[in-house]
Amino acid sequence: MKIVVADVDSVGSDLDFRIYDDLGETVYYGDSINDANAKERLKGAEVLLVNKSKISKEVIAQAPDLGLVCVFATGYDNVDTAACKEAGIKVANVVNYSTASVAQHTFSLLLYLMENMRHYDEFVKDGSYANQPHFCCLDIPFAELNGKTYGIVGMGNIGKQVARIATAFGANVIFYPSSGHSGYKEYPQVSFDELLERSDVISLHCPLSDKTRNLFNKEAFKKMKNTAYLINVARGAVVVEEDLYEALANGEIKGAGLDVLNPEPMKKDSMLLKIQDSGKLIVTPHMAWGSNEARSKCLDEVKQNVIAYQNGKSRNIVNE
Repeated sequence: MKIVVADVDSVGSDLDFRIYDDLGETVYYGDSINDANAKERLKGAEVLLVNKSKISKEVIAQAPDLGLVCVFATGYDNVDTAACKEAGIKVANVVNYSTASVAQHTFSLLLYLMENMRHYDEFVKDGSYANQPHFCCLDIPFAELNGKTYGIVGMGNIGKQVARIATAFGANVIFYPSSGHSGYKEYPQVSFDELLERSDVISLHCPLSDKTRNLFNKEAFKKMKNTAYLINVARGAVVVEEDLYEALANGEIKGAGLDVLNPEPMKKDSMLLKIQDSGKLIVTPHMAWGSNEARSKCLDEVKQNVIAYQNGKSRNIVNE
């Protein structure tokens, strides 16, 4: 069995990809599979492992021997699952490997914004603190999470972990299910408009779908509190970036923390680059999922998906 592993560089060159060598004839590529190189790279390949390669109809047409596509991720919107199914190709993802990592990064973004960490770090390091007569500096006030309303979009594994952490901070959690309805009862479920109007913080933990694409747009930002923070660690296209820029520039919301953008990497002329105030906006390069522990678990889970396929079993198949 020939196995092709692509996007190695985006998963991390510090990891040991040799764990796949015992599964068959394995070929590794640091970059992505695309329409231009698919015919050559996927010749004779039965299994393809990718991270963010766009597996389109055109790519699939050039891989007649392909039987399984595994993504190094939970989200699989980069794969045309319908076209794969039509071609008899199974698509498998990895579930719950990065929950702790993404939840941790959610609060790293939020607390950095809420407490203006860059400002105070620079205040100390440029010598200002050592040269003032007072024992502290509070020139930019900050608030507590305790007692605030924390809104969550998408109450899956990550959303639930974020809810538990927010609760530990003393926040009151409410949520809006990205599907429109959820049977989850541990926290109050509210309408989207109510979530926007009540929340002091909103964090996004939903898949990209027709229901969530462009969900946070100009109209949504106008309904949020002007003291509210938005954290997006879901998918970039859930937020309309031009509308977010306007909301931040006009003071419609207080701040935003983003780990995902649309497109990725971000556009060189992205309007978000105009906002240099790190108390208003912080952007990280799609790293929330990528702790050492999460990435190691991801590689192992993908291996188990391939082993299951080789044994004629279904594991984490999303297009059956």
